[in-house]
Amino acid sequence: MLDRSAKLAAKGVVIEYWLNRSRSIFTAVQGVDLTVRPGEFLAIVGPSGCGKTTFLNAVDGLQPISAGSLTLDGREITAPGPDRAMVFQQPGLLPWRTVLGNVLFGVEAQRRMDHDAVARARQQIELVGLAGFEDAYPLELSGGMQQRVNLARALLTDPQMLLLDEPFAALDAQTRETMQLELLKIWSKTKKTALFITHDIKEAIYLSDRVIVFTRRPGRVKDVVEIDLPRPRDLRVKRDPAFLVYEDRIWESIQEELAVPPERLVAGMPAA
Repeated sequence: MLDRSAKLAAKGVVIEYWLNRSRSIFTAVQGVDLTVRPGEFLAIVGPSGCGKTTFLNAVDGLQPISAGSLTLDGREITAPGPDRAMVFQQPGLLPWRTVLGNVLFGVEAQRRMDHDAVARARQQIELVGLAGFEDAYPLELSGGMQQRVNLARALLTDPQMLLLDEPFAALDAQTRETMQLELLKIWSKTKKTALFITHDIKEAIYLSDRVIVFTRRPGRVKDVVEIDLPRPRDLRVKRDPAFLVYEDRIWESIQEELAVPPERLVAGMPAA
C-alpha cells in the first residue's frame, strides 16, 4: 500500500538497463523502499556506482523504472514535470545569457512566462545572494556563483520537490562549505522538499533531516539515519561529538559494502 502521507514514495523500485555490447540486462537499483516527507531534506549516500544518481533520475522522470512503484503526492511518476526541478553538478548555464536571463530560462522552457516573472526572478537572485549580478555573464562568475544561478533557476519554477545531484562536487573545499551553509538558509526559507545526492558524508549529515545509505550495486536501502541535530545549523556543528558519531556510523556502513567480495555481487547475493 502506498504511503499517502509521503511527498515521495518508492516501493520495490527496480531500475534496469539493456547493455548492447554484452547483450545483457544490467541492474542498477534493486528493490528500493523509501519515503520522503513533505518539507524534508533527505540525502542519499553510498559507494560509487551504487545507483544513487540513477534513482534520482527516475524521480525526475528521466529514467523509467522496471518494477515497483514511484509516486509523488500519490501520483505515479512517468515523465519529467514542473512539480520537480533538478540541480545538476554542472551549472549548465547559457554563456550568451546574463544571470537574469539564465534564471528565467526554466520558466521560458516550460512556457510559464508571465507579467511578473522578471520580478520573481530578481527575488530568487537576491535569495541566493547574487543581488547586483543580474546583468553579469557566466564567464564573469566564480564556480560557486554559477551554481547559485543554477539553484535560482530551479527555484523560480516553484517545484514541489527539489532534486540535487552532487551540486557542489566540482567546487573547492572552502566554496563547497559556503554553499552548504547558503543552501540551508535558502531551504529554510522556501521549505521545499529536497532529495540530495552526494558522496560527501559530512555534507549529507550537515544538510539533512535523514541520510539514506545505499548498498553497493545494485543499490538498495541499507540504513536510514535520523539526524537529530538542532536547526539552524552553522558549520561548527561538524565538530560536535554527536555529528562525529553519525559520521562514523555512515562511514562504517559504506566501508562494509566496499568489502563485499565481487563474486557475491555477481551472484546477486545481498551486500549486507
